[in-house]
Amino acid sequence: MHISTKCSIAVHCLIFISEYGETQKVTSNRLSLSTGSNPVTIRNIISGLKKEGILSVKFGTGGTTLNCPLEDITLYRICSALEPDFLDKLIGIHATPSSLCPVGKNIHSVLDAAYAGIRDDLQISLQSISMKDILDHYHKLYR
Repeated sequence: MHISTKCSIAVHCLIFISEYGETQKVTSNRLSLSTGSNPVTIRNIISGLKKEGILSVKFGTGGTTLNCPLEDITLYRICSALEPDFLDKLIGIHATPSSLCPVGKNIHSVLDAAYAGIRDDLQISLQSISMKDILDHYHKLYR
């Protein structure tokens, strides 16, 4: 199973923006230094979060700010903004089972039913964790 590292980088960026966005200009270069990620990767993440309505970006001089309350930003919303089909790609099913085999010709249907419950459970879990929860935990640990 796999959730892209883009989601954890996005959470890192959102914490940084929440902590410093009111007092400093938060740019993709600054976020790149904080996350250790390429500035292009950061710009792509910012773009996805902006399209989702999570962030605002000032044109010209730059600077990124939160566009909605932390309570409204869930891990599911973040992951979906960056990879809309991440739940479908989460658990892979081998692509070419034998259609001549009774197991092979039915395995996709069998596994789809089993894996659907896992995807649903994960979606519910990701929807239950907000950036406010994450930031509160961050503050407990590091303030």
